[in-house]
Amino acid sequence: MWLVRLALRRPYTFVITSFLILIAGVLSILTTPVDILPDINIPIVSIIWTYNGLAADDMSKRIVGICERALSTTVNNIKSTESQSYSGVGVIKVNFQPGANINLAMAQVTALAQSILRQLPPGILPPQILKYDASSVPIVQLSLGGKNVSQQQLFDLGQNVIRSQLATIQGAAIPLPYGGEQRAIMVDVQPEQLAARHLSVSDISAALGNQNFILPSGTQKIGDREYVVGTNSSPTSIAELNNMPIQNVNGALTLMSDVAWIHDGHEAQTSFVRENGQTSALLTVIKNGAFSTIKIVDDVKAALPRIKAGLPSALTITPLFDQSLIVKASVQDVVQEAITAAVLTGIMILIFLGSWRSTLIVCTSIPLAILFSLAALSALGETINVMSLGGLALAVGMLVDDATVEIENTHRNLGEKATPLAAAILNSAQQVAVPALVSTMCICIVFVPVTLLSGAAKYIFTPLALAVVFAMIASYLLSRTLVATMMHFLLPAEVSLYQADGGNSPQSRSWIWRVH
Repeated sequence: MWLVRLALRRPYTFVITSFLILIAGVLSILTTPVDILPDINIPIVSIIWTYNGLAADDMSKRIVGICERALSTTVNNIKSTESQSYSGVGVIKVNFQPGANINLAMAQVTALAQSILRQLPPGILPPQILKYDASSVPIVQLSLGGKNVSQQQLFDLGQNVIRSQLATIQGAAIPLPYGGEQRAIMVDVQPEQLAARHLSVSDISAALGNQNFILPSGTQKIGDREYVVGTNSSPTSIAELNNMPIQNVNGALTLMSDVAWIHDGHEAQTSFVRENGQTSALLTVIKNGAFSTIKIVDDVKAALPRIKAGLPSALTITPLFDQSLIVKASVQDVVQEAITAAVLTGIMILIFLGSWRSTLIVCTSIPLAILFSLAALSALGETINVMSLGGLALAVGMLVDDATVEIENTHRNLGEKATPLAAAILNSAQQVAVPALVSTMCICIVFVPVTLLSGAAKYIFTPLALAVVFAMIASYLLSRTLVATMMHFLLPAEVSLYQADGGNSPQSRSWIWRVH
């Protein structure tokens, strides 16, 4: 009751507040990330060990098993671990307790991986540690192809040119290209020649390592200038590699070309991509974190012409998959249904109340309640997605209740007691305050069990519940403030018409009322 009295006494305060809600809601729509589903924060860290040539059984016993046992002793809040071992690759997935600090977990896992390297087979490199994010999904797939473009060029351009430039887009993660041939300097050994000279593959590896390095040698001061001196023993061409000496036995010098052939080639190809029968490579753009899918895709499409300008003209870049089309279609469908529900609600109010002023008041409070809910969701870090928009579409039919009951009861008080408009608004607000509050609380309480969910379901359904609760709270507060203020300014014309008709219906001269 006091809130309604305050709104009638300070109407401009609540009008400005409504404009602030309008501005905050519009800004939230423009700045909040848009996606199909909410951001799912599942605390999982993956540890990927690689050791080329090691059998899957040895990978499991000598690397993965040791790491798993060490995890349970030094890393906090572990819920469970699971691992898979392949030939040369071992993957450990560490599931943490809900609410665990994923950044702290990654730091602990990284420190552990560094500390156990001495217990693992010699020469193994530190593992790759990744944070698992259920929201990180492919959103764009680009096919790299073209006539007279070799597979080696496709992979090289995709990895070193296109990938490096697309990686600068905020929220985009670009893995290595799929397909194509990864360029490498290959050493094809001749076993018979090695055996004839009593050499092994390790001797070739040692010769390449010892004669292919760059060492800093300090500086040399000559006169008034100081020069940087470097020792560069790195071959500049493949011919120099073939002429590299391996051993010298009694004056007989064995060169690399005597026992092997070094050439510009590629590693063993394990993936192959074709587009319409033409050899190509596949470059995938993955959304990384809670960023807008639509914005990332738009930024990728805007960057492609600039990237293409610096590439060979024969190379073609063809988008094969665009997740933003699905996101836009899903969001547009939900928004269209919400608008349809709002329009039908307004028509229903106009038909039953028979007053365009009352309909205007109700149709003003509904969008403001929705905008308040969007602003609150954005402030909590939620995204605009199908679930949050679905909650708002669900709430449209309920948002009309508070304002409609307030307006209809005010009309009833005007008709029964012929009281002044301000008194009728206050009496109406006092009569429906408790029922409206209880009704709003009952609707909000229905969504309390959503907070008891766990796992992915919690992150999916929480935005829907929050959207409805925030909209209902805003609707109740607006019915106490803005609706009362608008009735005080818009309904005097109908009240005067009522008094001029000697107690007949306030809308008796309106064509809307006659149709009604």
